[in-house]
Amino acid sequence: MLTFDYLWVFLLFPLPWLLRALLPPRQSQQVSVRVPFGNRLAEAMSRSPVAVIAAAAPTRWILPAILWTLVLAAAARPQWIEPPITKELPTRDLLLLVDLSGSMDQKDFTNKSGKKVDRLAAVKEVLGDFLDRRQGDRVGLVVFGDAAYLQAPFSTDLELSRRLLDECQVGMAGPRTALGDAIGLGVGLFDESDAQAKTIIALTDGNDTKSKIPPIEAARVAAQRDIHIHTVAIGDPTTVGEDVLDEQALRDVASATGGSYFFAADRKSLAGIYDELDKIETRKVKTVSHRPRTDIYYVPLAAALLLSMASKFAAALSRRTPPELAAQTTRVHVNPITGSLEVDG
Repeated sequence: MLTFDYLWVFLLFPLPWLLRALLPPRQSQQVSVRVPFGNRLAEAMSRSPVAVIAAAAPTRWILPAILWTLVLAAAARPQWIEPPITKELPTRDLLLLVDLSGSMDQKDFTNKSGKKVDRLAAVKEVLGDFLDRRQGDRVGLVVFGDAAYLQAPFSTDLELSRRLLDECQVGMAGPRTALGDAIGLGVGLFDESDAQAKTIIALTDGNDTKSKIPPIEAARVAAQRDIHIHTVAIGDPTTVGEDVLDEQALRDVASATGGSYFFAADRKSLAGIYDELDKIETRKVKTVSHRPRTDIYYVPLAAALLLSMASKFAAALSRRTPPELAAQTTRVHVNPITGSLEVDG
């Protein structure tokens, strides 16, 4: 779409004609030869073909008007407005904490095809579908075992987060569980976040056996920074020993931050948990849009320049003496009998 930033410039269109009407004409003095028979010479020359052609040239006012219009159009700053560009700004940072301890290798889950898979494989499958619905969020990934490690920083590139999740393997962070350290690392990652909503989803199948910071203490720090933690317990609650599922600790962590606790005994219930999280963590989108503007003042300027050059070229051609006239030599002489001036040609 074409628009003019300074549309008022077109009000100057009648300015040249107003100046011509109001200002006195320019006086010019030309050197001339005064002869006693000037009137007779002018009368004789007025009957020559060259004079007739010169007198027949009309006053050209249309071209100056067009040129003046093009100059005004350039001065009015013409701009071409492109279609609007809309960009979605993330309003929430979502951090996933995934347990990679040795107990995540137990095959007590069923995938979509009905095949028995380990807990981590089930988490990857369901979590991948969950990430597909997170368009507009910045998602990060932290994995933990004996210690917590940043696997993927906050990014809107969900495909990258999913690919890095798929590369995770059981035991790559150590055989034990350091949930408290993972929460502490996650809280630190939010220090540079300016998102309106900050959420952590922690997935684990055992109790904390390795953390330097107890999970509940890390959760209280998160609550002070307005970070909500949802905990998801995976696997068999009847497990004993180091791999026992400490449901109460996970409930306390979620409650301390205003989050929710979920238990996933199989893949179906795990998928249902993410449906519930979709309802709890309603996606809010902030969009900004703008329409790019391109200055095209050079178009009317180029048109005016080319038109002016074309008119000058045409005028130069029109001033050339026609061939039939060039062959004739115009002479003025006095008739010796009558005493009048006569033109030969």
